[in-house]
Amino acid sequence: MKTHDISISVISLANPWLDFLPSETALQIAQQINNDLNAACESQNAKNDPSQRLYAFASLPLSASPDEIISEARRLKTLPCVKGTILGTSGLGPGLDDPGMYPLWSALEEESTMIFLHPHYGLPDSAFGGPETIARSGHVLPLALGFPLETTIAVTRMYLAGVFDRFPKLKMLLAHSGGTLPFLAGRIQSCVEHERDFTSNGGDKQGPQRDIWEVLETNIWLDAVIYSKAGLKAAIEAAGPNGIDRLCFGTDHPFFPPISQVTSGKWSSVTSNLKVVEELGVKDEDAKKLLGGNAAQGDTVET
Repeated sequence: MKTHDISISVISLANPWLDFLPSETALQIAQQINNDLNAACESQNAKNDPSQRLYAFASLPLSASPDEIISEARRLKTLPCVKGTILGTSGLGPGLDDPGMYPLWSALEEESTMIFLHPHYGLPDSAFGGPETIARSGHVLPLALGFPLETTIAVTRMYLAGVFDRFPKLKMLLAHSGGTLPFLAGRIQSCVEHERDFTSNGGDKQGPQRDIWEVLETNIWLDAVIYSKAGLKAAIEAAGPNGIDRLCFGTDHPFFPPISQVTSGKWSSVTSNLKVVEELGVKDEDAKKLLGGNAAQGDTVET
């Protein structure tokens, strides 16, 4: 943090979080880990060092019983350094549009909990030409394309299933500037408007009741881990008239430094996203929003 001039960070477990735990121990382990995360942040913040303060996104025991998952989701509000929860795209297994998720969505909406959505599984190997193709390209195809598309598909499924209609105050922060959602939102909306099976066009399926642009402007925040000015501009535009207020700077630290930067110097995985904000040429007050003000205002925290 000192190397990169970051004064406040939000930390969390990395994927796959706690999704793999046996159901009988999931709640106990989640409580212990979330307590430890909160305690570590409190210990650091008690040093009163303004250049290094920590907050956390907690993890939920999604393999536990529904009542246990919800009880932990509600308990997070008692942990002062926990500012939200991090979730993957599989939810309880079938996906985030699964009606089995509705009780959790209801609890998180009621508690006004920020949900940081991060991909984990990517797309099937076959989408990239199979294991041999992936072996030739290393992590590039699964991470550069698979992760963003995983996020895009998961959120679009939620939208089509009416999750944001049912839970209009749900708050989600999407990793990697929402994947490809900012670029494809118009196409998604057009396809919804032309879907003959939806009741709005005389069909028998409800379909989403809200415009996807409204969802982007009211339910969704995006991080600024996008690595290009074109991508960041698209994210700001997609977030609506006040899009500059809905982007939060991120680093993805410590994933991952170029090999030459592991032990020395600043990591381009951090500095490139800062450079993108600087290259936008926005007003100083807007740059400050992107670099921390929005996160603090949104009851997340500055990063």
